[in-house]
Parts: sequence; C-alpha cells; structure tokens
Amino acid sequence: MHAPAPPLIPSDLLLLAYRNGIFPMADARDDPDVFWVEPRRRAILPLDGFRMSKSLARTIRKDRFRVTCNAAFDTVIAACAEPRPGHPESWISARIVASYRALHAEGHAHSIECWRAGPDGEALVGGLYGVNFGGVFCGESMFSRATDASKVALAWLVALMRRAGAALLDCQFMTDHLASLGAVEIAQARYVALLGEAAASGAAPLPEAFGALVGEAAGAGLEPSKLILQSLTQTS
Repeated sequence: MHAPAPPLIPSDLLLLAYRNGIFPMADARDDPDVFWVEPRRRAILPLDGFRMSKSLARTIRKDRFRVTCNAAFDTVIAACAEPRPGHPESWISARIVASYRALHAEGHAHSIECWRAGPDGEALVGGLYGVNFGGVFCGESMFSRATDASKVALAWLVALMRRAGAALLDCQFMTDHLASLGAVEIAQARYVALLGEAAASGAAPLPEAFGALVGEAAGAGLEPSKLILQSLTQTS
C-alpha cells in the first residue's frame, strides 16, 4: 500500500509566514516534511531598478512569446520542481506543490507563463510563480526551456507590479542571474520593515493588473508587450 499523502500546509499558515518574512522549503522532492526559512540576507528586485538588456527588450518587442497569467499554474509549479543540471534534488516537494496549488485556488498564488508556437502547436516554454498579497509579490521559482523565456516572465511581472502600484518584489536568495537583472541584497530586518509597509498598501492583485493591461492594450489597438516596454522604460 502507498503511504498516505502528507497533509497540506494550511493556507492561513502559509500567508502568516509570508507576512512575517518566512517561507517553507523541503530537502527533497519526496520529503514529507518542510522547514521554515528566515534568511539573514534577503534578495529583492527594486521595481525601478530592473535591468533590461537590449536583447531582452527586442525579444519583448517582437512578441517572441505569448504571455499569460494564471493560465497554467499547475504546470508552471511542476516545471519549477523538476531536477535541473547541478541540482538533482528540488526543494519544491510534492507537499509544497499541493499546498501552493491550494493557495492558488484560493486566489493568493499566481503564475506568469510564456508560450511559443512550434510545429506541434503552442508549448509552455517558461514562467514563474509566487505569493501575492497587498503590494507584495514573493517570487518562489521560475523555469525556462527557451532563451529569455523566464526573463520575459520576470519583465512582465515587474511591469505589472509597477502599473498596479505594488512596492516589493521578494526574490528570497540572491543569485548571479538575479543580480544581473537588478536584484539587490538587504538585511532581513530591513526586508521585514519594507514588507510591513508594502503589505498594507492597496495595490491591485496580479491577475487584476494583467487583465487591466490586456484591456487597455485592446482598447488602444496595441499588443500588450508595447505597454510592458512602456512601463519598464518610464522613470519612477
């Protein structure tokens, strides 16, 4: 007989943890336990400090990917949980996947997806997911199966947050990749102070911001990517 699936992490517990600067991880894909992490140093991406290379701007301008929001949350988190070169074990366990799917169903976790047309139809080639409350988006993970796909998803996230009046994009741990895109590292105490301020703000949730942008673009006869580039090139 199969062992029973571990219980979901309650959504209210997850949200409480995020509101206090803490998040769960696991040691392996099949680990039934989670541990709670409160880093001493925290990576954030200032919304006015996103670094967009000329090649990334060109990719967005040419609409090389079709971008959606919450169109394939389950698939995005599953892709993020897959082993990667140099990382045979994922911290995104089956229990974490199930718990964030429940959080998504309740409207607190969202994804951005990048799709590309191919000979066998359109395929999901990149994306990200995270937890959203107030003016905060806590980015959990991203994946890419095509050049610049995850960068495009992140660019859309930054632009949507700016347009929505959000204030804090949490990246958890610093990496060279995030640093190249403008992420900076701050002390956890400073992060918690910023978190409290941003969580209390009245920014629009990510799906609402996405819908407003698509509607605005349609009304103006433009591709949404044009408004995304406009948002990212405006000075704060």
